[in-house]
Amino acid sequence: MSVAAQAVDGVGSLAPAAAGETPRFFRRLLRRPLAVACLVYLAIVVGIAIFAPIVLPGVASEQAGDLLSVQKGPSWHHLLGTDTLGRDVLDRLLVGARPTLLGVAEALIVVVLLGIPFGLAAGYLGGRVDRSVGFVADLAFSIPGIVLVLMVLSVYPGSMLAGMCTLGILMAPSLMRVVRSATLPVREELYIAAARVSGLSRSYIVSRHVLPRVSGPIIVQTSLVAATALVVQTGLSFLNLLVSAPAPSWGGMIADGANVVVVQSWLIWPPGVVITLTVLALGLLGDTVRDTSAETWSAALHRSTPRRAASALPASPLRPAAAPRTSDSLLALEDLSVSFATARGVVRVVEGVSFEIRAGESVGIVGESGCGKTVTALSILGLLPANGDVAEGRILFGGRDLTGLPQRELARLRGKEIGFISQEPMVSLNPVLRVGTQLAEYLRLHQGLSRREARRQTIELLRRVHLPDPELTAMRYPHELSGGMAQRVAIARALAGEPRLLIADEPTTALDVTVQAEILDLLRELQRDRGTTILIVTHDWGVIADLCDRAVVMYAGQVVERGDIEPIFVDPLHPYTEALLASNPHNFPEAERLPTIPGSVPRPGSWPTGCHFNPRCTYATDACRAAAIQLTRTGNGREVRCNRYDRECVEA
Repeated sequence: MSVAAQAVDGVGSLAPAAAGETPRFFRRLLRRPLAVACLVYLAIVVGIAIFAPIVLPGVASEQAGDLLSVQKGPSWHHLLGTDTLGRDVLDRLLVGARPTLLGVAEALIVVVLLGIPFGLAAGYLGGRVDRSVGFVADLAFSIPGIVLVLMVLSVYPGSMLAGMCTLGILMAPSLMRVVRSATLPVREELYIAAARVSGLSRSYIVSRHVLPRVSGPIIVQTSLVAATALVVQTGLSFLNLLVSAPAPSWGGMIADGANVVVVQSWLIWPPGVVITLTVLALGLLGDTVRDTSAETWSAALHRSTPRRAASALPASPLRPAAAPRTSDSLLALEDLSVSFATARGVVRVVEGVSFEIRAGESVGIVGESGCGKTVTALSILGLLPANGDVAEGRILFGGRDLTGLPQRELARLRGKEIGFISQEPMVSLNPVLRVGTQLAEYLRLHQGLSRREARRQTIELLRRVHLPDPELTAMRYPHELSGGMAQRVAIARALAGEPRLLIADEPTTALDVTVQAEILDLLRELQRDRGTTILIVTHDWGVIADLCDRAVVMYAGQVVERGDIEPIFVDPLHPYTEALLASNPHNFPEAERLPTIPGSVPRPGSWPTGCHFNPRCTYATDACRAAAIQLTRTGNGREVRCNRYDRECVEA
């Protein structure tokens, strides 16, 4: 899972549901001014192509116009002037749109009907199908296309259908190759394997699961094909091979103007400008549609600024009572709120989060999926998805506010001051580089070592994370590693810059119990021997108890309880913490029924009024639903966001 995907998963699904996706897609598309401009222009051109020959029926057969007004420039009687036979240039330009666009449509239909199905089949099925489609594509690429089109037109003179369909057949292999290349990695995704296991047919998987993922490259390539077909159609019309005189076409009008360009250069400009604008509109529309469709399932990581104001988002009603920072505090989050820009508007996904980590301490963030744990961790690194922003609050690291730092300064902190261990180590490693090469790269970057010294330190780093035979491991590629080995390599990479703070996002989730224990032992050893400060994100109370000094319990974007480990385990103050501990499988024998928390975490933007946990809480009262609950400090140094806990413990 990518970092962006983890972030979105960590706050609940922000993508639109399948039902109603099409209307939402068009709403997102219409928010882009460039897309609107292209759509309006193309709609006007298509409308002209449909209605102009009906409104101006005599233009297509007009042999000559006013012979006393030949080759005149623009005037009130002829807005775009007249041609070499005195015919109105504007009328011919409007009527000539139909044969031009008709030829483009014929070629485009053939390309789509051949390129998409065969490309999907080659990429998804592979084997003989892939080799056969590849052979046909290579054969088509070896044929001089324009020569073949001219041969067809010599057999079928003036046949638009024959010429443009031939062009479409010759252009289809380029779309096949693009679709095949985009399909190959998608078919290896885990959700495709899950669809196969569930018994879905190949045709259903390809149409419903693969095709939407590869729609971006298809849209871009189709727009390029349409633009190319337009250029070829006008070129063939320029040669008088498709549209016979006196019927107008844009290419034919350029040919008429080229014959008298020395005498009257104006005649080539109207059709030339229209062709240029149409080609440009097709290309830009393809790009904007591609970007809009990608918003449904992905988000770019790069952000142009480290922090942007969420002006459309109302201010948080909460001002949690953050504990005062101590002098040895390495990291402090003060009233942190994070918002995401979605199709439904700006949505707050983390609200008023405050906690601190002292140097050498280990703190765990625990909660269900969708509570905002990963988003909180990524906001520290400045790696929120492109649609995510720190709306309020501060992130203080060593006294510096990270929310105000530019990307260049944040990049200096990552790896060197703050290390990160991903939930998916195999995905985070470059599959085409050996493990040793990747680690040496980080060592040279962060410590300024020579190549020889970096290679030596790489072996030492792998030995430090207790990898057997580190010399052999350094020569391996990521796919040759087991899950536990890959996670150790990821930890070694995070340690390459000798960071003061190590953020671990579910570092043991995908590992078996034995390997989990080994990874936790390694993290504990790093903390003991190197004084590394650790912030760990996890679902597992066993990890919290084994590794952490303090815990931060999050629910629906808020901190609901925080404090030292032992008091939280012995006497949880918040009903959510109590329910999480009660549902911990480590506390129950196999024969007993495991308690569960009814319901699920509400989606961001759909949080209930008052306490976010009140719909699932057995102790909820009307007071819990009336207004937002403050995070309050208790007499034993703990904090809780609940009306139920013992009021006598509240500090004066």
